[in-house]
This record gives sequence, C-alpha cells and structure tokens, in this order.
Amino acid sequence: MANDHGEQIRIVQETVAGKEITFAHVMGGPAPIIYQKLGLNPQLDYRSSAIGIMNMTPPESAVIASDIAVKSGNVYLGFADRFTGTLIITGEISDVTMALTQIVNYFRDSLGYVVCNITKR
Repeated sequence: MANDHGEQIRIVQETVAGKEITFAHVMGGPAPIIYQKLGLNPQLDYRSSAIGIMNMTPPESAVIASDIAVKSGNVYLGFADRFTGTLIITGEISDVTMALTQIVNYFRDSLGYVVCNITKR
C-alpha cells in the first residue's frame, strides 16, 4: 500500500482477546480411543459417558471454569490449561451437560462474557 508520496505504509494489526467463551461442546458416548489418545480416565463406562470441551479467553478463565465444573456435579477434570483457555471434563452425559451449562451461565450472567451456544453430538 502506498500513499501520495510513493512511500510504503505499514499497517500492524493486533488481536486483543475479549471476555468470551468461543467453544462449548458435549460429545456423548465417544469411542474409547478418544479417551486413550487424550490421556483421560480410562476407568469409565463408555456407554453412558461424555466428554465436554470448552475454549475461552482470557485463557486464565479456565481456572474459574474448572472450579465451577467440579463443584457442579460428578465430573472428572481431564484437562485445564490456563495458557490456552482449554477445558476438558468427563463424566455421565447429564453431569457434563450440567457442568457446561453452569459454566456458560455464570460467565454470561455474572462475569459479563460473550458466550456461544453449547453444542452436543
């Protein structure tokens, strides 16, 4: 891009993370290989189990989400990363769904985050 004097103009774009949950998904009855590859608890009844995965910014929000998840019901904290904002939980389908719902509701209603819908498959 050049200006009227033939000089190059440099444009620098920077992304600033907002307060948002960008991804929330419940995988109902995932194949056992998924648990194994993710290093999750192999001592599960795979027929009624689920994996919940979320991503949020700022990434430290995963710490708060982890606390809400384990206090919401009988879920196992599989992975929480305060550097990427990723949270993975496992448990019964209803417990995982409830945990994600409580996280999304708290972040939206109490912390003023922009949240996505919880998807399920």
